[in-house]
Amino acid sequence: MSKQGYGRFPMKLLLATLLMGSAACSYADTDVLRKPVGVGAYELVFNANHPSLLVATTQNRNDQGGVVYELDAKTLEVMHAIKTGKKPFGAAINNRTHTAYFGGSIEGCLIAVDTETGKVKGILTLVPQSHTTGKQENREGKKPEGKEQKPAGKNRKGNDNRPPAPRELTVDEQTNTVYVSGVNRNDSLIWVVDGATLTLKYTLHGFGVMNTGLAIDSEKHRLYTSNASGEFITLDTASNKIVGRKTITTDGQDHLLMNISLDKKGHRAFIADNKANTILVVDTTSSEVVNRISAPETLSVLFNAQRNEVYAAHRNNGTVSVINGATYAVVKTIKLPAHPNSLALNPQGDALYVTVKQESNRDNPTTAPDDVVRIDLK
Repeated sequence: MSKQGYGRFPMKLLLATLLMGSAACSYADTDVLRKPVGVGAYELVFNANHPSLLVATTQNRNDQGGVVYELDAKTLEVMHAIKTGKKPFGAAINNRTHTAYFGGSIEGCLIAVDTETGKVKGILTLVPQSHTTGKQENREGKKPEGKEQKPAGKNRKGNDNRPPAPRELTVDEQTNTVYVSGVNRNDSLIWVVDGATLTLKYTLHGFGVMNTGLAIDSEKHRLYTSNASGEFITLDTASNKIVGRKTITTDGQDHLLMNISLDKKGHRAFIADNKANTILVVDTTSSEVVNRISAPETLSVLFNAQRNEVYAAHRNNGTVSVINGATYAVVKTIKLPAHPNSLALNPQGDALYVTVKQESNRDNPTTAPDDVVRIDLK
């Protein structure tokens, strides 16, 4: 981004960053740098063109909109603060087009940010809000031209009158298409968005209960997703049709299959389960479970192809696991209290980044900034 100032953040947050974030923390033999960034930090993505990190923060509950912070990839110093007007949660980036995308789970929208200028390029409304006319609108106030698809898999089901909420995002850089999972307790869906024009192309239904994780293999034209019913679903992105659907949890216990990370060359999908002490390893060609890694309840998972390692964020446990990708053994546990949330890697695969949330709940929300951690993997 240009070094010109824009989107100034509050002075008290700047002071907190300077006072609290000056020292590196060391856990065992791992070099860990930890600094506060902003209230309500959720997902983060690596901007390979600078290099830097883009961190979605929702700010305080009563604040208008949220802020995307750009951090220096080595020092974690705040370089820029981008006011988004909406509260961002999920994050994805297209480094080819210099555009980052953020999902507004509360407002039901998709936010596009120009990573070179630091300006919001547009906001696409995916879910009509009660104060609108009841029709979806795009950034120009017009009804989207996207086609309402028939169910991609099973028949559409009724819902509990709550609209789907944007959860995870992924980008096909080859086609400049953004995929957004819409979480619903009955009929979850996937929105397919033109990344260039920020217009809705398709709304795909039939992804079951609480569909969350998304991972794309652009070369194979495959999008993988999962849900709370224990299903692993494969979508053909060329036809927008489901070509594989398999229940991979059959033990009768509660499961919530959250985030997915791919080993594309090894045809493996690593799937976080936020209700069971296991990480599932699935063969993407057959949808069969090939291994179950013993680990605490996992919110986020990330595969590192350069090191053949898997990283898992255990939000409730307050730790991050480092897992050998060949043996599936947990080789290191890094304590990051209170709640490690989301993960990102640099392109070299030698630095892992984690957002860490403060202890809070609906009745006692935190006013302290959440942290970002840089873990040296060398």
